[in-house]
Amino acid sequence: MTFLAMKIFLIAIFAGGLGSILGLGGGIVVTPALTLLFGVDIQHAIGASLISVIATSSGAAVAYIRDRITNIRVGMFLEIATTVGAITGAFIGGMISPHSLYIIFGLLLIYSALAMLQKTKQELPGKVALSPAANTLKLQGEYYDKALQQRVPYNVDNVYGSFGVMYGAGVISGLLGIGSGSFKVMAMDIFMKLPLKVSSATSNFMMGVTGAASAAIYLFRGDISPVIAAPVALGVLIGATIGARIMQHLKSKTIRKMFIPVLIYVAVQMILQGLGGK
Repeated sequence: MTFLAMKIFLIAIFAGGLGSILGLGGGIVVTPALTLLFGVDIQHAIGASLISVIATSSGAAVAYIRDRITNIRVGMFLEIATTVGAITGAFIGGMISPHSLYIIFGLLLIYSALAMLQKTKQELPGKVALSPAANTLKLQGEYYDKALQQRVPYNVDNVYGSFGVMYGAGVISGLLGIGSGSFKVMAMDIFMKLPLKVSSATSNFMMGVTGAASAAIYLFRGDISPVIAAPVALGVLIGATIGARIMQHLKSKTIRKMFIPVLIYVAVQMILQGLGGK
């Protein structure tokens, strides 16, 4: 392994660990690191980032599903919204200004960050009403929290609101070619009122499906370089496996405090992209 590949590998371990803990996939670290630190072409960086999303999902999702933290029903239900949204975004790409969408979704993320900020002292959601739709689809569940050393049953609220947010996230994903891990966690935490650990684990599960579909396009276009993607995939897989173990021993309050700055960073970047394109 060359010195450059070794540096990419080490950064990828960090990206995978952070991505698996927060449910963001690792791409938020991989893409800027490759372009800014190593001068990698943006298309190759995005291609490697998609590989990192798949690797994060592979490394973390297995552990979360085994420990029954992932809510597979919620994940597959919301995946319908993101997939249909992505197809819609691809079709209407020429009719809607992507810059306006950047600003709208950036503001939505800032709102979500402020809403999460009010919940920093909250370890678990309070009493959450089980919505009729969630009851029909059997979306409620429970998991064992290793940090609290107790079983945590939970209900699911506002199914239609979260479905709408995920559809919008899919649209912007299809239009702009960006990941939507932050929207997935936000929709489940703020709208569905799931425990944050369930939101993060379910987001990791969902991202593998989305990332695989997008990565296939980049692969056929020749935008995935094995020299870059190989150390990224290996590092992220190791980091995600480690991160999945760490996350289960962290309190939700700690994870939320880690997640809010990342959410604000993504929101500011999206707003700046939108304003810069006008």
